[in-house]
Amino acid sequence: LAHENIKVSDKKVYNLLQKKLTTGVFQLESSGMKRYMERLKPDCFDDIVALVALYRPGPLGTNMVDDFISNKHGRKIDYEHPLLEPILSETYGLILYQEQVMEISRSLAGYTLGEADLLRRAMGKKKKDEMELHRNKFIEGAKNNKISPTISNSIFSKMEKFAGYGFNKSHSVAYAFISYQTAYLKTYYTSEFLSSALSSDMDNTDKIISLVDASKEMDLAIIQPNINTSEFNFTSIDDKSILFGLGAIKGVGYNAV
Repeated sequence: LAHENIKVSDKKVYNLLQKKLTTGVFQLESSGMKRYMERLKPDCFDDIVALVALYRPGPLGTNMVDDFISNKHGRKIDYEHPLLEPILSETYGLILYQEQVMEISRSLAGYTLGEADLLRRAMGKKKKDEMELHRNKFIEGAKNNKISPTISNSIFSKMEKFAGYGFNKSHSVAYAFISYQTAYLKTYYTSEFLSSALSSDMDNTDKIISLVDASKEMDLAIIQPNINTSEFNFTSIDDKSILFGLGAIKGVGYNAV
């Protein structure tokens, strides 16, 4: 299946995510991630990208995930300046990505791309001396856009606060696209997807149990091993059932099968 044929706007895929049926789905299968998906109700690709970036110790420790969910579901978002809205609307008013820090500095304070990258690096490394120089530069540059020092100073402080947790958006998009692809396969090729997932984790009994439960969640029957019909791997019989792989039975090796 060519990845170019997978559209990232498929409602059935988002329905799978919203129902937390993501065991076996890249990046989205942990119990914590499932809880957040149930609350967030992701309905667009940007939401998956953001979840991947948010589900890390820094953002989780500062309640950014809760703010993100509240803002998505209707809490009024207060943009300190109109120029921030086109930059932060995809993350519901939060500064989540390093690229947003760079874009804010360019749009509000007239930074060049190179200067914006230097600011991103200084913020990521928390270099105080450099940060003060950038703060002054940012406030002065913002004056050219008729932004008062009070507002620009406040915006810079928020950038500085969130930059420590800022994730590289291009990385997050790459992870999220693989997450979406695997969710797509689980949605439309459920039996084949789960039989492959089971076969790839045959040596891990806990994982087998988890994936068998996931199969039952998707209304798939797991057919007991049969010496006449079972293969070494788990096999998809049809779109309703998976035949247990003999290789997952303890003590049964490939040669014996």
